[in-house]
Amino acid sequence: MKKSIRQSFAVPFHYEIFFTENVFASSNDLFAQLVKSPQIVKTFFVIDQGVADTHPALTAQIQAYADQHKDTFLLCGEPLVVSGGEQVKNDNKYVEKILEATHQWGIDRHAYIVAIGGGAVLDMAGFAAAIAHRGIRHIRIPTTVLSQNDSGVGVKNGINAYGKKNYLGTFAPPAAVINDAVFLTTLEDRDWRAGIAEAIKVALIKDAGFFAWLEEHAGQLSARAMEPMQYLIYRCAEMHLQHIAGSGETQSGQTTGDPFEMGSSRPLDFGHWAAHKLEQLTHYQIRHGEAVAIGMALDVTYSYLKGMISEESLKRVIQLISKLGFEVYVPALSKQELLLGLEEFREHLGGQLTIMLLEAIGKGKEVHEMDRSLVLSSVEKLKEF
Repeated sequence: MKKSIRQSFAVPFHYEIFFTENVFASSNDLFAQLVKSPQIVKTFFVIDQGVADTHPALTAQIQAYADQHKDTFLLCGEPLVVSGGEQVKNDNKYVEKILEATHQWGIDRHAYIVAIGGGAVLDMAGFAAAIAHRGIRHIRIPTTVLSQNDSGVGVKNGINAYGKKNYLGTFAPPAAVINDAVFLTTLEDRDWRAGIAEAIKVALIKDAGFFAWLEEHAGQLSARAMEPMQYLIYRCAEMHLQHIAGSGETQSGQTTGDPFEMGSSRPLDFGHWAAHKLEQLTHYQIRHGEAVAIGMALDVTYSYLKGMISEESLKRVIQLISKLGFEVYVPALSKQELLLGLEEFREHLGGQLTIMLLEAIGKGKEVHEMDRSLVLSSVEKLKEF
């Protein structure tokens, strides 16, 4: 006798992105209100080494803030300071340190792991939080442009393994994201610029008007004007959340609402198939945003050679990328191994290869195959720029 029992259920996820300044100032009660519950809540902090270096008073500020709100939450030991950048995702020891802390301090699913740093640190800490006790609540406090407008506001966590980016990971929405603009003031110019690449990306595939805004404000953004940068971050975060939740309309008519990437479509990774491989081929000497800028330049050039966009559109994109201070070509782009990135990209998502290209500025189009010879021709054309 053959029988089956079938069950289905839906789990609603809710989280909010907050925009503030000086999150641990005594006058700012945002964090305390976020973690407030009927009982005193345990918190464990993970801090990016780069943030700790440029904000040497941060640990003391967190301690003073915890003392001020001791009826709301308590700190579990000293904050764990970890290496920033891709190294933190390449070495399992950092995940192990967080897991050891959850064991040592009895951090359970009613506690919070709070990560302060760039996207790599948030990815790693979020992964550790997701696998301890099958999921400890985590709060992200992104400190770079790229993490505040893109990687830190989504639902993905992960570390690298087997020479592949984000090979191990989870989909685990944060309890909240806090974007503190003060952290942006101490960024190196490369990190300030790198996050703008993700703004170009989302504008190219979703919003021609936002792309025109980027063209208009490119000079100010390069000069590190804070007001346009804060608008850029807010708009990107807004479109990112609209995409993963399936709310809002896009000019490209793409299917949205796949937050856990169950399908083969991943529009928000426009330009990323080459970017991920370039990071590996350069041993992560180029920032993720810098690699994305090159990856977008490659796919936009491919779109032009494929007859999908006009030469005028191609020039607008290349000019904006260049005006913001990005390179559009590096020698690693000419390595034959670059093409392996296509299969690795397909494998990471599963199913058929799905690459986002452009059919107009503000309108993406997915394709399921790439002409390898045309990719190489696109690389050669980028050399001209």
